Amino acid sequence: MTWQFDTQVIHAGHPANDPTGSVTAPIYQTSTFRQTEPGVNGGYGYARTDHPTRHALEENLAALEGARYGLAFASGMAAIHGVLSTLKTGDHVVSTQDLYGGAWRIFTKFFAKFGIEFTFVDASSVEAVADAIRKETKLLWLETPSNPLLKITDITACARVARSRGVKTVVDNTFATPVLQRPIELGADLVVHSTTKYINGHSDTLGGAIITNDPALYADLKFFQNAIGAVPGPQDCFLILRGAKTLSLRMERHCSNAELLARFLSAHESVRRVYYPGLIDDPSHATARRQMTRFGAIVSFDLDASLEETRNFTRRVNLWTLAESLGSVKSLFCHPASMTHASVEPEVRRAVGISDSLIRLSAGLEDVRDLIEDLDQALAQTRRGKIRKTA
Repeated sequence: MTWQFDTQVIHAGHPANDPTGSVTAPIYQTSTFRQTEPGVNGGYGYARTDHPTRHALEENLAALEGARYGLAFASGMAAIHGVLSTLKTGDHVVSTQDLYGGAWRIFTKFFAKFGIEFTFVDASSVEAVADAIRKETKLLWLETPSNPLLKITDITACARVARSRGVKTVVDNTFATPVLQRPIELGADLVVHSTTKYINGHSDTLGGAIITNDPALYADLKFFQNAIGAVPGPQDCFLILRGAKTLSLRMERHCSNAELLARFLSAHESVRRVYYPGLIDDPSHATARRQMTRFGAIVSFDLDASLEETRNFTRRVNLWTLAESLGSVKSLFCHPASMTHASVEPEVRRAVGISDSLIRLSAGLEDVRDLIEDLDQALAQTRRGKIRKTA
C-alpha cells in the first residue's frame, strides 16, 4: 500500500510487530544487546551500529523523502561530515556559494587540509555549475533555498548536468523540508538534513540525516556512520520522530506566517531589500514555484542601517528570540554576519551578498500579527535613531 505524505509522517518507521502493541515507537534506552552466541544476535548488537529507536527514525525519514535508505546522525554537521567522508585526496566539490557558515567552515578549514578542493558558485545559474565541474569533481553540493539569501537552485537541471559528468548531487533540504520539496524525485543522489530544525521543530534536540536511493552509497555511508560514531541517542531519535508527526501541519503555519512577514517587510521604509522566493519580484520566484509546493518559512532582509544600528535593532526586538538555529515553533532571528556565518571571512561574506545589515528570520507558529507588531516597533526605533544621527 502506498500512503500519502501526511499518513507517512505518522506511520512510517513504526514497527508493526512490536510485541507490546505500543502505538508509539518505544525508547530503547540501552547501549548494547544480548547475543545468543558470539557474533550472533537477534538483529541488534551494539547501539552505535544500529538501534531500534534509531532504525524507526531512519525508516521514517527515508519515507518522507520518497527514498529507500535513511541514516540518522548526531547533528546536521555530523551528517555533512558523513557525506564528505566518501571523498579522497584530489577530489573536487562544486558548491553553492551562499551556504550555511558551518558547511563553509568544514569544507574550507577541515576537509581542504586533506587535499579536497572546493569551488563555490552561484548555483542559481545552471551554466555556472556546469562551467565549474572538472574531471576531479565528485560532488555537487546544493542548498536550496540557500542560507541565508534564499536563492533557489533548479535541482533537476543541475542534477542532469552533474549526472552527465559522473558527479553525484547532494541537496541540503533543511530549509524546505520534504513537505515543500523532494530532491530525490527531482534527480538528486543524496539529501542531507539538520533534523534539529523543522523535522524536530521544537528546539529541544540535535540531529542530522542522510537519505538516498543508491544502495552502494548507502553501504559506504552506513560504514562511515558506524566507524565515526556520530550517532544520535535513543532520546534524540524519539524526539525527532515525535516532531516529524506534526511536520506537515507546522509547515503550513510556518509558511503562511513567513509570506505575510515578507510582504510587511517589503513595504517598510527601514528595509532596503527582502530575500524571499515567495515574492513575485524575487529572482528565484519562478524556479521556486516550479519545484516547491510553498516558499518556505525563512525570510531575510537588509536593514537600511549601519552595523551599529543593526545591532541596536536586535536589542529592540522583544517577542522574537535572538538565537542561532531555525525551524522552531518559536520565532527566532539572527544576525548572520556575527552568528551563523561568523566563520566565513568578511570579504567572502561581502562577495556573496551577506551584508553587515542582514537579518534572518525563522517564522514560528505565533500569531503573525504579534510578530509583525514587534518587528514594526523595532524598525521604527531604528529609523528614528538614524534620523537623529543624521540630523
